[in-house]
Amino acid sequence: MRTEARPHALLAVFAHPDDESLACGGLLAWCVEVGVRVSLLCLTHGERRQVDDMGAPARTPPVRTAELLEAAGVLGIGDEAVTILDHADGMLPWVEAGRLEADIHTVIRTTAPDVVITFGEDGLYWHPDHIAVHERTTAAVAALHDDAPALYYVTMPAGAMRAVVSYAAEVTATRDPNAAPPQAILGVVDADAFGALAAAPTLVVETGDFATRKLRALTCHRSQLRDCALALVDEKDAPRLLGTEHYRRADVGARGATFVDRFAAPLMSVSTGPRQHG
Repeated sequence: MRTEARPHALLAVFAHPDDESLACGGLLAWCVEVGVRVSLLCLTHGERRQVDDMGAPARTPPVRTAELLEAAGVLGIGDEAVTILDHADGMLPWVEAGRLEADIHTVIRTTAPDVVITFGEDGLYWHPDHIAVHERTTAAVAALHDDAPALYYVTMPAGAMRAVVSYAAEVTATRDPNAAPPQAILGVVDADAFGALAAAPTLVVETGDFATRKLRALTCHRSQLRDCALALVDEKDAPRLLGTEHYRRADVGARGATFVDRFAAPLMSVSTGPRQHG
């Protein structure tokens, strides 16, 4: 259990490299900035979508692992706070449930977080690996009973990624009216799948200028940016396009207010918009 003698701690649990940046990169960067000890658990190396700079399949060195560590660094998370497991990308629903739960439980025990963040039931866009991580993380937290951290699910605001695709189309038309604009978001061809039928959030975070760090972290995942609308987002537009993050408090885990609740959008100035961060 947390004592007042040590800083607050947060553990983010995801399936693949780039999940962390897209889902909650703004909040993670903000937490680091104010002194929260942030750790990241990624259950796979994302090898199914591992390509080199030319778009060809890459196996060695582990491209996406290096990208994840670079992105984490941009968010302020050091290599020592990143755990990457060797479960097969694309196979998490078929990994024995107890094994995944044990792996997640081990990292929770090691990092001792006050708060765990993972996917909601929709897995951002109904990705089976993401849904498996949601289920197994929920079970791992529930099994800790009175020693459990608080659990939050991250979801995507409906229409957010469609707005990014529309933005990319405008940028493309300005640069070359005859060029085909990118339609995908990190390999997901249906931008409308993000946030579709997601449960309503209980916490909305307007990350302001930390969305710029989020965008910088996303661009570290270079192997995923071919034909990706995110690659055309200008940093000045990141707060508008990527700054709003949705979270929902889980029914399991510790109860009561947490430090994450202090980042809620109602704390922002209505007249001036999101606070500016240096």
